[in-house]
Amino acid sequence: MKHYLAIDIGGTAIKYGLISETGDLLEKEEMATEAYKGGPSILEKVKGLVKTYQDQMDLAGVAISSAGMVNPDEGEIFYAGPQIPNYAGTQFKKEIEETFGLPCEVENDVNCAGLAEAISGSAKDYPVALCLTIGTGIGGCLLFNSQVFHGSSHSACEVGYLHLSDGQFQDLASTTALVQEVVLAYGDDISQWDGRRIFEQAKAGDAICIAAISKQVDYLGQGIANICYVVNPNVVVLGGGIMAQKDYLADKLKTALDSYLVSSLAKKTQLKFASHGNNAGILGAYYHFKQKNERSCSFITLEKIENNLASS
Repeated sequence: MKHYLAIDIGGTAIKYGLISETGDLLEKEEMATEAYKGGPSILEKVKGLVKTYQDQMDLAGVAISSAGMVNPDEGEIFYAGPQIPNYAGTQFKKEIEETFGLPCEVENDVNCAGLAEAISGSAKDYPVALCLTIGTGIGGCLLFNSQVFHGSSHSACEVGYLHLSDGQFQDLASTTALVQEVVLAYGDDISQWDGRRIFEQAKAGDAICIAAISKQVDYLGQGIANICYVVNPNVVVLGGGIMAQKDYLADKLKTALDSYLVSSLAKKTQLKFASHGNNAGILGAYYHFKQKNERSCSFITLEKIENNLASS
């Protein structure tokens, strides 16, 4: 049986796991990213993981999900924020293939999460899906028939930079923005608050936390509606840590979204929550690898999109 090493590189942790040829996650571990050490250090960590697994078994390939903007054709990071110094220019695909003789594919982490939802999660069987990850910032992934749309320069769906009336989408509606709103209202140190505590307090009747969440939900409704007017998805899937608060947020988010959409579009746009949780990056990296390396995973065509839309 073939085995694939899937690696999900985030700003805090590097998650990795072994996946079977049937797509089963056989084991999963993680290590600290130590992002402050920069791109070269992360590359060495990844190469160390590949060597460890290759010494133990015959690997069929290495699949990588990573923060930053990724050129999936070259398997290279071409832009990264200051949180990971010297990460732009990291050539994972070239380094892994030349060092270990294994095929390697690399994709952006939000795209991987979206791909996981489209193939085996909440966006499965929807011709057009928009997947958003709400966390430190806001990341987006647009999929047509379970294929990621990358745009002309591999930068499509960078929705966090969308401009709303009061600022950028991610500066207004991310978890970071939610925490900052509560910290400002209480005058506390930011280390005393996180998304989990805010929701716990809101459920206990804390007026400040309730108001901050309501404000975030309204901004999410605005931003998501703007994207929907452009791409007209069948489904919007929301992921990220605070989206574990589905029971508290579901009705509020749907109401906010519908209030910014014309009724004909609101009726046709489903809102769902991500189902793969912390495994999304690893699974999506594996699915991306399979799409890039198997002939049966053909690339999307406009004709396929139009046919599926007509039948949906």
